[in-house]
Amino acid sequence: MSKNSKINMEKLVNHCKNMGIIFPGSEIYGGLANSWDYGPIGCELKLNVKNAWWKKFVWESENSQGIDSAILMNPKVWEASGHLASFTDPLMDCKECKTRHRADKLIEEFTKNQVNADKMSNKEMETFILTNNIPCPKCGKCNFTPIRQFNLMFETNRGVTKESANTIYLRPETAQGEFVNFINVQRSLRLKVPFGIGQIGKAFRNEITPGNFTFRTIEFEQMEHQWFCKKGTDEKYYDFYKQYSMEFLTSLGLPKEKLRFKDHDKLAHYAKNACDVQYEFMMGWDEINGIHNRTDFDLSRHQQFSGKNLEYLDQVTGEKYIPYIIEASYGLDRIILALLDNAFEIEILEDGSEREVLHFKPSIAPIKVAVLPLIKKLHGDVAKKIYNELKSKFRAIYDDTGSIGKRYRREDAIGTPFCITIDDETINQNTVTIRDRDSMKQEKVKVDDIFNYLNNKFQG
Repeated sequence: MSKNSKINMEKLVNHCKNMGIIFPGSEIYGGLANSWDYGPIGCELKLNVKNAWWKKFVWESENSQGIDSAILMNPKVWEASGHLASFTDPLMDCKECKTRHRADKLIEEFTKNQVNADKMSNKEMETFILTNNIPCPKCGKCNFTPIRQFNLMFETNRGVTKESANTIYLRPETAQGEFVNFINVQRSLRLKVPFGIGQIGKAFRNEITPGNFTFRTIEFEQMEHQWFCKKGTDEKYYDFYKQYSMEFLTSLGLPKEKLRFKDHDKLAHYAKNACDVQYEFMMGWDEINGIHNRTDFDLSRHQQFSGKNLEYLDQVTGEKYIPYIIEASYGLDRIILALLDNAFEIEILEDGSEREVLHFKPSIAPIKVAVLPLIKKLHGDVAKKIYNELKSKFRAIYDDTGSIGKRYRREDAIGTPFCITIDDETINQNTVTIRDRDSMKQEKVKVDDIFNYLNNKFQG
């Protein structure tokens, strides 16, 4: 058995659509660029990753709590955070075909990431594109307008009249909800610094750059943990959360050799230190997680703009101070894409046939177990009984359509780690056959032992 090396993004996208993992957004109306819907299998995978993150960063992270803040916030939040003034992309229009492109991405894609556009000014990027005759990805011509900065936030209006005073924004990140609730969380639960606030939620950015499937979308989900600490301890916690982030990503089943740290060459206005964890996608290395030392910028700005005291009072020493923040921010959709990228294989079997398989780690697999009666008429009732007992303990499905071989292939294609086949031996000897997705080996297990058998596999 060998892996087919001809897998590309188009094949992965088609597989996800055919298997109910991810669908193009609004597809029956021709779609909406950079938008995707998670299907029955995809939403289960997403839920498993969110649960794993919540367990790691809220339950297991010392002195951490969770919140769920509103998507729509007072517009002064975005003035204080700097998003209204500086949350922009350097965009150029192609004069020939009228398409719009990010200048930094044109350079990085043309040079296959050998040139880091983050280090360039707008003028330097314009000169580089012209000097190297970098073509428009749509029409192939090199005839661009000068770079203009476009704000990425979506605007909407509150109320019945469209006036500037009524303008509010869809949040471009979830972090600000954690910052503005710092005092609420600290006081209500009587927390002592250092402590953390975790949140999972939707964010929105007016991206115009095509996004390599779900890598860059206009609507996406973030998992963010903010660690509030005293100045002087920030570098220690920054290093800690770098390693903690790597541990989390490998715990999902991403191989360490396909992950790396990448320090930022150009720091954001709020950052003392910043690095990404990058994954080696089929299209190259790119970010799935960012760790930032945000200093006391965020709470200081919100204190300034709101007029509210956001200082922490140390009850032991009597000292008052604005905490520093160490942020660990995860793009959930990018992590899902990395998991799909890593797990998807087209294997050539010994008989020359192919099987499409997703080698998810069992603990995050969308469907944990499939219950399959060998012959519906003879074994269906017993199979249904076993299925009904299992479905309250594991995410299970029941399938009695088609040959057993075709059903195995369907489960392989969505990453189900174990299939339970019910046959004559189940009725006569009280045993079932459990098939392993990766090895395709089969094992006889007593019906009464099924739960313990599966539970040990998932715990392992």
